[in-house]
Amino acid sequence: MSDAPVPPDNLHSPQRLLIELRMEHADLDSLIDQVSTQATSDELTLRRLKKRRLLLRDQISRLESQLEPPEPA
Repeated sequence: MSDAPVPPDNLHSPQRLLIELRMEHADLDSLIDQVSTQATSDELTLRRLKKRRLLLRDQISRLESQLEPPEPA
């Protein structure tokens, strides 16, 4: 196990951002599942969570397309 400091440029790399966005998306999935199974779920909160999840999905897709090399024609 290495305790060496992480270089600052790695903290803001597109790959790291992609991982963080995917983690947040997964967390929102779990939260939405929990809220939607509750009998007293707040519909407005649920809609806001779903909208945030969709925005994250769009960000992830854009970032993935930037990071992946274009397919040859």
